[in-house]
Amino acid sequence: MNRRHLLKLAGTAAAVGATMAIPASHKVFAQAAPGPFTLPPLGYAYDALEPHIDKMTMEIHHTRHHAAFLATINNAAQTYRELTPANTEKVLRGLADVPENLRMGVRNTLGGYWNHTHFWDIMTPGGAKQPSGALAQAITATFGDLDKMRQQFNQAAVGRFGSGWGWLVVGRDGKLAIVSTPNQDNPLMDGVKGVVMGIDVWEHAYYLKYQNRRPDYVTTWWNVVNWDKAAANFAKASA
Repeated sequence: MNRRHLLKLAGTAAAVGATMAIPASHKVFAQAAPGPFTLPPLGYAYDALEPHIDKMTMEIHHTRHHAAFLATINNAAQTYRELTPANTEKVLRGLADVPENLRMGVRNTLGGYWNHTHFWDIMTPGGAKQPSGALAQAITATFGDLDKMRQQFNQAAVGRFGSGWGWLVVGRDGKLAIVSTPNQDNPLMDGVKGVVMGIDVWEHAYYLKYQNRRPDYVTTWWNVVNWDKAAANFAKASA
């Protein structure tokens, strides 16, 4: 390796280490797309969840990964008129009614759109550290206590092979249950009454900070759970 090559490598490493800049050629995710679906705001700053989830992960996750679904959804909405923001959950629950030529694209992109919107809402900086009220009572009745629920939830999220999600849901029987789904599927597609909370375990959700340590990410995620939103989701699903 000659001196010129060494200097080039050193300069590149210094630049990346200093700014973590992403080259324009790597910005492969859609930033925006015209249509009824738009990128929802987080509701807090990109660095608000630190040190548990870092600023750069949140910014890339929101502005690139989540935004990437918009073009496909909005294109499909031009053909399938039922596909509107107000009908999102209805469409996810009734994928069999979506035209076959659009169904897989809607499943993947609308699922991913809904999943991420839920994910931003179920996190908050400086929120309550544990549930209260009816949700706390239901967790105790179903799992024994909060710690046991967390253990089962963590196992489902960490154990999801490849990419996907871990969920706490209100099942068809009206009781709390823990499930996981692959890719951008979500429990609404399986007919649950509602989703209480969900965690994204795709690598892009944690890799910059945690690399391959998914268990560490899942464990620390509990520090940013928005228990007020979880309680509202539970109440809606239980009504």
